Parts: sequence; structure tokens; C-alpha cells
Amino acid sequence: MRTLYLRIYLTVVAALALFALVSGWLLQQHLDEQRLRAEAGARERLAAWSELLQSSLPPADAPREEQAAALRDWSLRLRVPMALHDANGQRIGATDSFLRREAERPGGAPRLRSMTLDDGRVLWVARPLALRGRPGSRPPEADTPWRLPPGWPDGLGLMLLLLMLFLAVAAGAWPVVRGLTRRLEALKQGVEAFGAGALHQRVAEDGRDEVAALGASFNRAAARIETLLHSHQTLLANASHELRSPLARLKLALAMVDEAAPDQRAALQREIRTNIAELDALVEEVLLTSRLDAAAVLDVREPVALLPLLVEEAARVGAVAQGDDVQVPGDERLLRRAVRNLLENARRYGGSEVQAFVVAQPSAGGGRVELRICDRGPGVPEADREHIFEPFFRLPGHAERAGGVGLGLSLVRQIVQRHGGGARCEARAGGGSCFVLELPAA
Repeated sequence: MRTLYLRIYLTVVAALALFALVSGWLLQQHLDEQRLRAEAGARERLAAWSELLQSSLPPADAPREEQAAALRDWSLRLRVPMALHDANGQRIGATDSFLRREAERPGGAPRLRSMTLDDGRVLWVARPLALRGRPGSRPPEADTPWRLPPGWPDGLGLMLLLLMLFLAVAAGAWPVVRGLTRRLEALKQGVEAFGAGALHQRVAEDGRDEVAALGASFNRAAARIETLLHSHQTLLANASHELRSPLARLKLALAMVDEAAPDQRAALQREIRTNIAELDALVEEVLLTSRLDAAAVLDVREPVALLPLLVEEAARVGAVAQGDDVQVPGDERLLRRAVRNLLENARRYGGSEVQAFVVAQPSAGGGRVELRICDRGPGVPEADREHIFEPFFRLPGHAERAGGVGLGLSLVRQIVQRHGGGARCEARAGGGSCFVLELPAA
């Protein structure tokens, strides 16, 4: 994980450095192009001035004062410091601005450009701003090399500015990258702790980014795994306990069958078959419970006609079935198993008067379907109407009277919940119980 955040950070820094270098190179290319354009413009202007002054200045044999006065006049017009020398190099005249530059500049004369006139005289011009600024700008007095417009840094200043920008962004990127990888480290520690056996371990879900979504996904998966493991542990413990009774009866019957009288041997054989059937039912229901626990969604989801299914299963136990002919989406085999468990449970505990109904409950959201199986048995105490849907829970005395392993109603609720519905137990008017399955309509 440490390598990851270093890689991310170094990638950001390298990309930033490359951007700064490319930006500096492009800017330097632009400055060089502007400098060449400015130099070309300056040469054109100097050539134009040379032709203008060639025809405008007094001739070489005119008095020096007249030549100097004309020079000052053109300097004011062109706004450029000037000086004029004769053919022998003697100065004829110079403008005040030219003289100031000579006095202010250490080491002598300012940066100059010379133009030789046809009569041998030499006109000296100090480099104007146009040679160091934007082409076409008005040339005030200046004698420095070409550079960026006022207010812009020079080459060294520009490099320092880019360096400061680079350091600022690099420093700002560090907490962002480190914060991201720190959350990944916390997620990694949570996963490791969960893998080591701390099933209650959860991770933070701070933020709304992909890391937070990953943490939420891990927490959902961890909760699901914890529930499954707890359910399987409980199921295994209860199944182990429930297996002892039929196994003990089998061992006792097998030990007695060889020594039993002929009239008792048939009864012992029936007891053995009964215990084997109970073991087979227990194993089947445990396997189905485990499969339902492991499956988050149904493998099969197709329209199932609920009333024909209910009529078929009711006929097996001699019950009466009626109601609305509606369909529900789901697995027909699992729904049939839930209906069969309820009908057999009603026949076993509720006596002979068993009735089953299918009732459609239309609504704006698509509607619901209620499947009601009612009996006239002793009923279920209100305090136990939720507990009877727990695995291996049986009301006191029921196991001794009617047998069963206590997984039937638990399977019913699991099947209905996988279909997006719910199961509940209600008291029936006049005595008995009604088990209600609520399912979404197709």
C-alpha cells in the first residue's frame, strides 16, 4: 500500500514537472519568435528613418547649429534619442535624452544603432522599446535588450515562477494522495481482520467516492457472511441435537429386533422405518435450508399459477382450496414445497377442518397476493407466533404428539422471503390458526 501511494504521488509530480517543462519550452519559443519579429521591425524602421533623415536634415556643409537643431526636431517627432557625427567621427549634435543616457549608463554610451548617410555623416539612434516589447508599440526611450511586456518576469523570474508553481502543486497533491491511500490502508486492515475471524469487523464508509462505495460493498458482504455463518452454526448445532433422538430409537429398535417375538418384530420394523423417514426428512430440510441461505436470489423466476398449485397440494391432505386465479413470479418447486409444508403442518396440528384461500390484493404498485391456510387446531399463543418460524422451534408437547423436526415453518419463511414476500401467523376467528403468505403479483 505504501508503494501505491508513492506511485500515485510520483506520477502526479512527474506529470506536473513535464507540464512545467513543456510550458517553459513553448513560452521560450514564443519569446524567441517575438524577438525576431521585433528585430525585423526595428531594422525596417531604421531603414525608413535613414531615408527620411537623409532627405530632411540640412546638408553636411550647413552650420553645425542648424544641423543640431534639425536633429533635435526630428528626435522629438520620432521620440527617439539621437546623435549626429560628421564623416571624421566628430559629434555635430545630440539630443538631451541621448546625453542623459550617456551620463546614466556606466561604461559609456547606451546601446546604439548607426545609420551612415550618403554624405558620410553617421546618425546614431538609441534602441527604442519596440526592440524589446510588442511589435508596433510606440517606441519610448530605452536601451535594454528585448524582453516581455512590463509586469512580466524575465527568463530567470519565469523559471522561478514555474518552480514555485511546481512546488505548490506538489505540496498540495501530497495530502490528497495520502488521504486516498490511507483510506485504502484502513480498508485493507479491515479485510485482514475479517479474514482472521473477526466477523463483526466493519470499515468506515466516509465520502461519496469509489473508496466509500468499496467500503459499503465490503460491509454488506461481511454482514451477509456473518449472518450465513451464524445461521449455519446454529443449524448444525440444532441438527446434531435433533439427529440424536431418531438415531437412539433406531439403535434401540435394532438391538431388540433379533430377540423380539414375531408379533413385536413387525412393530419394531415399523418403528425403524419411521425413524429412517424422519432422518431422511431432517437431512433433506437441512440441505434445503443451507441452499436457501447461500442463495441471495432465486435461480428460477417465472410466472406460477398459485391457485392450481394450491388445489393440487390441498387434495393430497383432503383440504379445501379456493380463491382468485392469479400468478406470482418465482420458483414453482419452492413455492410448492412451502404450500405443502403449511398444509401438512395444518393437518398434523389443526385437525380435519383445513381450508386454503388465494386472495388478490390489487394496488398501484403492482398488487400483492395472499395465500391463507387456516385450521381449527389449538392455535398458537401470541407470544410464540414469531418464534415458530425459527429453525427447530416447536411448541411444548407438539413433538411428542405429532413429531416433526421443527424446520418446516422456517423453510416456509425462507422460501417466501426469497420471493420478496413475508409469512406470518394469525389467530382464526372461532378458534385455530391462519398462516398467511404474502407474495408480489406477477
